[in-house]
Amino acid sequence: MRLPFVFVLLTVMIDAMGIGLVMPIMPQLIVEVQGGTLADAALWGGVLSTAFAAMQFVFGPILGNLSDAYGRRRVLLVSLFVMALDYVVMAIAGSIWLLLIGRLVGGITAATHATAAAFMADVSKPEDKAANFGLLGAAFGMGFVLGPVIGGLLAEYGTRAPFWAAAALSALSFGLGLMVMPETVTDKTRRAFCLRRANPVNALRAIAALPGVRPLLWVYFLYSVSIYVYPAIWSYFTTERFGWSPQMIGLSLGVYGIGMAAVQGGLIRPATRHLGERMTIICGMGFEVISFALLAFLTNGTIALMLIPITALGAVITPALQALTSRATPDSQQGELQGVLTSLHALSMVISPLLMTSVFAWFIRPDTSLYLPGAPFLLALVLMAAGFLLFLRARPAVA
Repeated sequence: MRLPFVFVLLTVMIDAMGIGLVMPIMPQLIVEVQGGTLADAALWGGVLSTAFAAMQFVFGPILGNLSDAYGRRRVLLVSLFVMALDYVVMAIAGSIWLLLIGRLVGGITAATHATAAAFMADVSKPEDKAANFGLLGAAFGMGFVLGPVIGGLLAEYGTRAPFWAAAALSALSFGLGLMVMPETVTDKTRRAFCLRRANPVNALRAIAALPGVRPLLWVYFLYSVSIYVYPAIWSYFTTERFGWSPQMIGLSLGVYGIGMAAVQGGLIRPATRHLGERMTIICGMGFEVISFALLAFLTNGTIALMLIPITALGAVITPALQALTSRATPDSQQGELQGVLTSLHALSMVISPLLMTSVFAWFIRPDTSLYLPGAPFLLALVLMAAGFLLFLRARPAVA
């Protein structure tokens, strides 16, 4: 099982690289194909992110239920194959509408992380789940180290070069999966596919009905909406506030990826062992609140870079929260759970980009009464604080 375990981590890393590769060039690409100002590009960037997330919201439970019925391998490989084709479409897109179609298709197939998490749940002992989910986060973080840096460098060859690189990485991952990925869904844990339960609302109801799980789902949602402020506005915020180039944006995202990988790959295991999953989440939320408060009013790019390691400490939240939720869910519903979490994350991605980019655009308008590019971070702070208060009242059970 070691080689498939490594493959799943590599798949998540390559997936993150594909996402990170294109982030530094999105503002320039949107202006290139659509015209307008940076504020206009930020709004279109929010639309593209929301379209991607809306498809994830609808299809996350469907793919999760399909993986419970037909296996992780099949869902993972199909997703990777279509994802590679999607990046090719993005590479040749000459209009904002073709970019939008590409994001819609990409959102449907972007199930690699959820399927990988279900695989981890299949092969992990209950006491190891937080650490193994942390390894997935670390792999994602390493992808963010490599992806934005490489994307920033590839931007020298044009705004389309990162998309071709992302397509190649997805195709490579697909080829590796064909060779080494086993099936971890057994006849004992296999659950027949039910279209009614694959509906996002019904899937959410089924998981939320488990003892103590509903509050955790609300915390996960509020956390996701707030934390998505980073990918939603970082490229636009740092361009406006600090005048950073695509290369500098890529470097900053790479620094964050290193910090996130170090936290989730190395810190999560001792943190949950000594503090427990609950206290680990509380501490992580505290670090995020501090980071949001500082970034909201920063005017110095060097200090922003120095703050990134502190911001990365909040990365302990996701694996610890996933572990608490997974331990409260039966083995036969792990894929369904991951589909629900994917939907909640996707719903946050529908809401957060439009919300955060709209707030950003409002506070950088030429006629604004208060110039504050960091305003979205204040909104994220409020949402994180709400999730923190709700989590203090949550008492999940163990399935």
